[in-house]
Amino acid sequence: MAVTITDNSNFDPVDGRAPLILGDDSFAGITQAVARPMEDPAPTALKVVFGIGLMLLGLLGVSLAYLIYKGTGIWGLNNPVGWGWAIVNFVFWVGIGHAGTLISAILFLFRQKWRTSINRAAEAMTIFAVMCALIFPGVHVGRVWVAYWLLPLPNQMAMWPNFRSPLLWDVFAVSIYGTVSILFWYTGLIPDLATMRDRSKGALAKKLYGLFALGWRGSNRHWQNYERAYLILAGLSTPLVLSVHTIVSFDFAVSQLPGWHTTIFPPYFVAGAIFSGFAMVLTLMIPVRSLFNLQHIITTRHLENTAKIILLTGSLVGYAYAMEFFIAWYGGNAYESYAFVNRMFGPYAWAYWTMVSCNVITPQIFWFKKARTNVYILFVASIFVNIGMWFERFVITVTSLHRDFLPSSWDYFHPTFWDVSTFLGSFGLFLVMFCLFLRFLPAVAIAEVKAVTPAADPHHHPHAENGDDGHDEGGH
Repeated sequence: MAVTITDNSNFDPVDGRAPLILGDDSFAGITQAVARPMEDPAPTALKVVFGIGLMLLGLLGVSLAYLIYKGTGIWGLNNPVGWGWAIVNFVFWVGIGHAGTLISAILFLFRQKWRTSINRAAEAMTIFAVMCALIFPGVHVGRVWVAYWLLPLPNQMAMWPNFRSPLLWDVFAVSIYGTVSILFWYTGLIPDLATMRDRSKGALAKKLYGLFALGWRGSNRHWQNYERAYLILAGLSTPLVLSVHTIVSFDFAVSQLPGWHTTIFPPYFVAGAIFSGFAMVLTLMIPVRSLFNLQHIITTRHLENTAKIILLTGSLVGYAYAMEFFIAWYGGNAYESYAFVNRMFGPYAWAYWTMVSCNVITPQIFWFKKARTNVYILFVASIFVNIGMWFERFVITVTSLHRDFLPSSWDYFHPTFWDVSTFLGSFGLFLVMFCLFLRFLPAVAIAEVKAVTPAADPHHHPHAENGDDGHDEGGH
């Protein structure tokens, strides 16, 4: 079915901005557009990406199996750098998962209607990123067969976990964050699963969608309970946006190591997490909207608003970089000052300036509206931001450790093949899960998108030529 895209010059007469949904904004048209990727044959590009993801996922399996067999010595860890790519990748993936909760929970509580077209995919991205993140603390402890010591078990072994360790705090913070994110994502899916149940022609698909739709009929009572549950979960999720990456920053901030022991880390890490998370939203949604012809639902206005948040959080991250240097100088601690000068001009200067170029300089292009509305610039910039945010975690971890208090202990960290393969393999897990999500679940929240269209207004009079009577599958 051809999708008619109206020109962006058609502005909403209420607020003077471009409408959230272009072209066919009828209930039936939205349902048809979102359901098409699940009902039509899979595009070749999606099959190629899924195949690449499967190969990388196999690489992850081999890397983890060899790691458990041989131990963490296969990584490039050396005497001063006791933390390597495992902790870097963990913080990177947890940060990626922040945008989904912020879009879904905080923007929902602030009644930002533009979130509706991208929140479903962002929530899915959050869950898959948390899955990737949890791999690394699970295996970098070395003896993975005693990982259950992390749990608050009865004390018959006299091996109580060290509750003063921020690594244990991560276990609770990230697992709670993942659990609430899954509940929030699934709750929002229920009305759309009912829509797919009613549209499905295959017996198996109808049964599976019906099973997970939990008997949804779209009655008034169902909608009241749904909206109440969604609001409660949004309220629970909102403090998690701030708390999770704050606790992750405590992995570094509660230590006494120069370069880590700083109070700016919690807000700095939260801003960086939102920064990288929204960049990943752009990286994923720009190809998705083109591949599945969703440009009239995921519009330029959605991409532009995302770019504005990236500009804001990127500026906050740049401010945090400057404050780190100011406090190191103002505090008068020679070791602290040396740690930051070493980052800028030492052996890892190439990594530091890559980080600054990608995270501070790249987002400044979004001051210009033409850059915020050009999908090619948005996509390339989002890639650079994600590269820069990985290097930020690398710089924080490695440059603070590779030159110890004793010059005789100094060394240069070199990643091994197994460091690289485990990291690339985590992208395989992410790609496989995201491709399966696109293929079998609505990538756009059908019910929420309909709620922001003119047809959802009780005073709206549907155009007779559209043939839309306001009713649709699943009781929407």
